[in-house]
Amino acid sequence: MARTSEGAAGARPTIRDIARVAGVSKASVSYALNDLPGVSEETRARVRATATELGWRPSAAARSLSRARAGAVGLAVARDVRLLEEEPYYMRFIAGMEGVLAREGVSLLLSVVPDVDAAVEVLRDWWGERRVDGVVLTDLRVEDPRVALVAELGIPCAVRPGVDDRLPGGERPGVPVEAERRSFVEVVDHLVGLGHRRLARVAGPREFLHTRRRDVAWAEVTRSRLGREAPVVVADHTSAGGLAATRDLLARAGPPTAVVYDNDVMAAAVVAERESLGVRVPEDLAVVAGEDSMLCRLASPAISCLHRDVVADGAQSARSLLEVVLGRRSEAVVFEPHRLVVRGTTSTG
Repeated sequence: MARTSEGAAGARPTIRDIARVAGVSKASVSYALNDLPGVSEETRARVRATATELGWRPSAAARSLSRARAGAVGLAVARDVRLLEEEPYYMRFIAGMEGVLAREGVSLLLSVVPDVDAAVEVLRDWWGERRVDGVVLTDLRVEDPRVALVAELGIPCAVRPGVDDRLPGGERPGVPVEAERRSFVEVVDHLVGLGHRRLARVAGPREFLHTRRRDVAWAEVTRSRLGREAPVVVADHTSAGGLAATRDLLARAGPPTAVVYDNDVMAAAVVAERESLGVRVPEDLAVVAGEDSMLCRLASPAISCLHRDVVADGAQSARSLLEVVLGRRSEAVVFEPHRLVVRGTTSTG
């Protein structure tokens, strides 16, 4: 006699019941029963055998839903939550996405996870449970497993425009090293024009593709403008990390007189803590942020930065994904590179 799920006598067995008895996740059950890739043949056979034993049958409503769109797209942010407490970037990026998605009646499913391995599991579960029609990938890493996952499962996806530059199938929708080079040319020429010769950069983690790209551009530009590569110290994008990296640089022989930071949080922390660092800004130390935000505009002095419209980035990511999901004709995208905005941390005028 076939087993039934726990609960009321004669209750219809569910995917949760099958997952429990077979000892697998609900997502694996969905893959197996819907004949999708993502599970081994051994697991597929075990799940189907368990479903048969439990007397499971898909309902007509479930079959109808499986053919319909979920009406949602996913964003799994793989970042330390401590950074998200400080950094306004993602709130602006999400605002841009929501502005597009809301007009289309599409929801945004958001998850913040500590690393890319956790993000992979979230994306796998979302897709297996038909909770999203596609995903936006951000902060791509070197050899990022999310890229392999969306290719394996055929998940429609888009990347953050102009920042992340790799998709399955070899597509490169983002801006390559040349855009980073142009941005650093603006910054370095500005600083050299003010008389600075000892420059340095505080970079983000080198696991990020965009950090690697900036490393290449920074080395090329500083060699060209200064005759040598200006030093780089790696930090974690947090205020504490930016301060520690700056103390390292200031303790060196011939410390820098100007520092470029990869994000706004680190730059703002240095400006706020300049007295404890023993420097005047900009008289002793010029500061440039690699991103612009209210942190830069409200600081005293206001922080020179590389500005880009992050809300527009989020909107473009959402539009690009909907073009794939809804089968719309894709329009050519013109990416806005970062542009230098000069404020009080590099100019006393």
